[in-house]
Amino acid sequence: MLDFTNRQSEIIDLARSSGRVTVEDLARRFEVSPQTIRKDLNELCDGRVLTRVHGGAIVASGVENLAYDARRFVATDEKKAIGRAAADLIPNNCSLFINIGTTTEEVASALASHEDLLVITNNLNVAMLLYRQPRIEVVLAGGSVRSSDGAVVGSTAIGIIRQFKVDYAIIGASAIDEEGALLDFDFREVQVAQAIIENARSVMLAADSTKFSRSAPVRIADIGQIDTFVTDRMTSTAVAGLCRSHGIDVVEALPQPLGHPGGAADIE
Repeated sequence: MLDFTNRQSEIIDLARSSGRVTVEDLARRFEVSPQTIRKDLNELCDGRVLTRVHGGAIVASGVENLAYDARRFVATDEKKAIGRAAADLIPNNCSLFINIGTTTEEVASALASHEDLLVITNNLNVAMLLYRQPRIEVVLAGGSVRSSDGAVVGSTAIGIIRQFKVDYAIIGASAIDEEGALLDFDFREVQVAQAIIENARSVMLAADSTKFSRSAPVRIADIGQIDTFVTDRMTSTAVAGLCRSHGIDVVEALPQPLGHPGGAADIE
């Protein structure tokens, strides 16, 4: 069993409750130097409890995902940039699927000014973002709404999705491994995502670069099944190579780390 100091245990609790911790905030909270916090975070990352991200760390993933509200605090600026970049690739007068995820919600938010869209979604949050827009028709896949995140999953949702053949699918993923597997945590959610992929003419993956350092147990698809990958930064050499070999269009919304041109997205 790993032995953590009291401060490190508190850091773990903070990361689990908010999704992400930063060196600056922790140094101020515990009244210690940034160097001390970096040492704490490095030890926690070495113990696979946390995962490094630029300026701080997030909870390391395994068989259970972060709470949905906590995920909203992870890579917030990156997700907003991804949302804008992905929406720029979607023309007016088209049909699309949008599935569950905090990043896909940012795409939906950025689509609000589009016109003549048909949006089919299993994400109650996406429906709430778009249903008031007069030039966007929203179809919410039926079934039980999951209280933890507003997802609609199950056979009814899949059946509704299979009634459509749309121009674009916008999907997310909880993790992307070096072999190109797109991964998630809930097999019911994955079944909906697979139906979405099967019934779209063009598939767009919207996922931030923290997903390259995460893991999850359920396979959504192989990266070769997508057409466009919108991310903040392509920090994985292995995934970049797979995208090139499959002819996938990669769009980097933030090619340089925020506030650190040319820097590495890691704990400083």
